[in-house]
Amino acid sequence: MRASTIPRKIKSNIKLKQKLAFDAQTFLDSAGVARKVKEFKRAEGIYAQGDAASTVMYLQSGGVKLTVVNEVGKEAVVAVLGPGDFFGEGSLAGQPVRMGSATAIMPTTVLVIEKSEMFKVLHAEHGLSDLFIKFMLARNIRIEADLVDQLFNSSEKRLARTLLLLARYGKQDQPHGVVPKISQEMLAEMIGTTRSRVNFFMNKFRKMGFIKYNGGLQINTSLLSVVLHE
Repeated sequence: MRASTIPRKIKSNIKLKQKLAFDAQTFLDSAGVARKVKEFKRAEGIYAQGDAASTVMYLQSGGVKLTVVNEVGKEAVVAVLGPGDFFGEGSLAGQPVRMGSATAIMPTTVLVIEKSEMFKVLHAEHGLSDLFIKFMLARNIRIEADLVDQLFNSSEKRLARTLLLLARYGKQDQPHGVVPKISQEMLAEMIGTTRSRVNFFMNKFRKMGFIKYNGGLQINTSLLSVVLHE
């Protein structure tokens, strides 16, 4: 009798956790938060490098690429973000201007929150504060992993890892498997190689069944074997 009740208890606990989990979207949509929703078309700029940093962004839907341009005009893609991600958070750390640019890579909806308002809600709402800290820690870990990836891994491994990240692999609370529409040129910029090399590896991954094109680029979790292979 006791054994048969365990699954029910587990299900009950899962439902309770889901009920108690902080819903950032619902909170940010509440009337008490001074914010505005903006919609962007594919390839439309959200903000540019050098713009005044006075807001924090919360990505509701779509996708955003973050880029930086050096003194000689060379552009590099430093991140591609998906729904549930924050960006522009440098304004909270005292950055007076944007250190890079943010561009929509598909039709995108963004919640724009004034810096002063973000400070206020982070102090008042512990659930949002915890979520934001968790996001920032994950972002720092990702940056460190990206650096290691660039220094020690082959371009094939870097491409495989980037595709898995773009497909939201490992994020159980979000749909994953389908990569946002992204060009091979952008992938080449992200992993530090040429478009021809990206094209070569993409064809290889397709022939091996790691990826497929079916109304969009779909990633099989078996692609992880390329990243883990020594």
